[in-house]
Amino acid sequence: MNLADINNLDLKDITSAPAPVRAIVLAFLFLAIVAGGWYLVWSDAKMALDAARQEEQSLRASFTVKKGEVYHYEAYQRRLVEVEQSLAAMLRQLPDRSQMDALLADINQVGVGRGLEFNLFRPGGETLADFYATLPVSIKVSGSYHDIGSFVSDLARMPRIVTLHDVMLSPDKESLLNMEARVQTYRYLDENELAAVRRQKSAGGAK
Repeated sequence: MNLADINNLDLKDITSAPAPVRAIVLAFLFLAIVAGGWYLVWSDAKMALDAARQEEQSLRASFTVKKGEVYHYEAYQRRLVEVEQSLAAMLRQLPDRSQMDALLADINQVGVGRGLEFNLFRPGGETLADFYATLPVSIKVSGSYHDIGSFVSDLARMPRIVTLHDVMLSPDKESLLNMEARVQTYRYLDENELAAVRRQKSAGGAK
């Protein structure tokens, strides 16, 4: 086969061409078909494969993020249960309106039981909060240092929440002490009071 055979090749009568020439032509045709097929089919498939790989990476990243959110959500749920249990325990320590007189009597009895003399026991006005009300009680007692200390400890151990504020101590006759303080008591609001607090907050927010 020489260059003249290729130059004189008649593509319309390829079957009459020499065998080497036919082989070269068929090789070119094969390469053209493969190249065309790659361009038409394989290039689209490769683009789809690349897109699928990118989507896989995105899904993996999203899965990692959501897995972390699920882990923290479970921890949050456990913490929420603990907070709700603590709140329920605290609420059980709050009396309702009908139990306040008994609470005040208990406070007085705690002091009397320690041998203290009450010179003042004056409840003040209530202050409403979100779900509870505070009632301050101004007290003035006299007794020994040990008895006053025991009285303060007894207040802290009461089944109801009672706190002591603005404590002032001064000497009294016969080695006794005077203690002036504000005892803070708390009670749970009833449904009507809760509704009133919510209405007040809504009215305040609307201004």
